[in-house]
Amino acid sequence: MYEPVHGAYGPLTTLADIRSLREIITQARSRPRRPGEELLTEQETAVVDRIRAGYALELLPEGPLPLIPLVQLYARDVPGLPCPAGTDMVQVLWTPFDEIEGSSGAVQLRWRLSSDVRKILTEPPEPPYVDMSDHVPTPCALHPEQVREFPPMHLLTEEQRTRVVTLAKEYSADRRPLDYEGDLSVAPGWKVGGWPAHFTYRNPAGPDELQCGECGGRVEALLTVVGSEWDGRSRSWCPVEDVDGRGHGHPYHNRTPTVVTVGRGSSLQIYHCSSNPSHLPRTIMH
Repeated sequence: MYEPVHGAYGPLTTLADIRSLREIITQARSRPRRPGEELLTEQETAVVDRIRAGYALELLPEGPLPLIPLVQLYARDVPGLPCPAGTDMVQVLWTPFDEIEGSSGAVQLRWRLSSDVRKILTEPPEPPYVDMSDHVPTPCALHPEQVREFPPMHLLTEEQRTRVVTLAKEYSADRRPLDYEGDLSVAPGWKVGGWPAHFTYRNPAGPDELQCGECGGRVEALLTVVGSEWDGRSRSWCPVEDVDGRGHGHPYHNRTPTVVTVGRGSSLQIYHCSSNPSHLPRTIMH
């Protein structure tokens, strides 16, 4: 459970409405249309307008809200998953509100032993309303793949930056253009572990940020959450099955399977305390 610290911002909606909205849009995009024909029918437009108008806060219940599941990972599927002794899976829960950065109950970890889970909740508790629909993930299956990435440019020395830029230019002279940050450095998309994402709007995290919010101890990267699995700059990371005959990624919606957007196209990296797995994780937006 989580009590929103700053209160809810509008417009507010429900998980059921978010699912309905996404289903309507998906079905509409899959229908053939004549030139000039609207994407939505009049009936669909009325439903979408109602959902986007939201609900008034005073009509909604007060008190703490259940968290919603973000991701569930098993050690058998993810080599190197830092499970504490006696556990083999982790569940990451968060609140669909704009309070997910820092170290608070807005993001929580549940380390478990899968064999101890006897009863599976087919209908887990849900918050009666949500604030940020972009923080509600669409369920999807995971197909983990191990990749090698290199440190982001902002962590290299001046000499190293000069060398990688020079090598990229030399490679690009005879082949397709090579970009260190886009092609080699940090793998885009959702990932476990790895280097920190490129910072999009501020300097890299300071030493005080990369500390456990409860004990001040060392934290390690656990999970990166981002909207798109690749973009025009990082197409080399695109999965083979999602590349067409020209080497291009398929349409936009195929690279946003979770439909989660953090900030304005940023990424959120979740760090766990290396000393005590029960401590709240530290989250940093890049």
